[in-house]
Amino acid sequence: MSTLGRSGVEVSALAFGAAVIGNLYTEVGEEQAHEAVTAAWQRGVRYFDTAPHYGLGLSERRLGAALREHPRDRYTVSTKVGRRLDPAEDGGDDLAHGFAVPATHRRVWDFSADGVRRTLEASLERLGLDRVDVVYLHDPDDHAEQAFREGYPALEKLRAEGVVGAIGAGMNQTGMLTRFVRDTDVDVVLCAGRYTLLDQDALTGLLPAAEEHGVSVVIGGAFNSGLLADPRPGATYDYAEAPAALLDRALRLQAAADRHGTTLRAAALAFCAAPAAVASVLVGARSAAEIRDCADQFAAPVPTALWRELRATGLLPADAPVPAEEPS
Repeated sequence: MSTLGRSGVEVSALAFGAAVIGNLYTEVGEEQAHEAVTAAWQRGVRYFDTAPHYGLGLSERRLGAALREHPRDRYTVSTKVGRRLDPAEDGGDDLAHGFAVPATHRRVWDFSADGVRRTLEASLERLGLDRVDVVYLHDPDDHAEQAFREGYPALEKLRAEGVVGAIGAGMNQTGMLTRFVRDTDVDVVLCAGRYTLLDQDALTGLLPAAEEHGVSVVIGGAFNSGLLADPRPGATYDYAEAPAALLDRALRLQAAADRHGTTLRAAALAFCAAPAAVASVLVGARSAAEIRDCADQFAAPVPTALWRELRATGLLPADAPVPAEEPS
């Protein structure tokens, strides 16, 4: 377990990302979703991340229901604010936003202080909890002014009141996350897809700043939405079909992993966990089998010789942190 910044909130090294059980792209049955959370628990996962955005609240409801079987003081939950869910005329589905659920609500961008509190209260109701441990500002990319001027101070106040234990921001970019680290008193930032075997954007600014300021980093998107889990024609990268050059790079990474008797999945997860500032690596899973595989891959040692080859061939920067030495 690691502590997020100076907050006292603890997280497991491997975390469960609950977007998928909110019917990301395709439907996941109630029983299957419950089994995925249960399997994560059985493999030692104690940090679970969700958001109202994920399935218009379905992810929060399912996660809360599954976690009610476990003592509240044994796990950490994070959710997010910034997208308020307002009731809408029931019609059509939510696939335009990536979720196979009825469009019963509409998302309203709202990083105001009132919006933050209202969104969190609704999340607690869906989760069936009286508190969450971590709250992130969710994708404030196009709402920076309101997020910094209103949303962040609202989270800071909630933390001071003891309503939440840790606060931060979660995004698919590093520039604004680095600004949060340097200019605010966040405990943690969630960086999705920008620190992987294919993209080390976080290495130049975010990770050094986080280490300097004592802010923890949670890494999401370790597989870049699929390409690093199963590199093949048609595989996805950042939720779209992977460009040919990136597919070729992923295949070269996979071939190197094969030569050293490991898997690309194990290498991808180990790489994300290596930097000193990283407290947890977040993985999404739509079934018990998927989360068990992720836990197995996360626990598997990766030979040091693989990292040497990746650096020597230019597939990894020479200054990228790698795990402690394992036998070749």
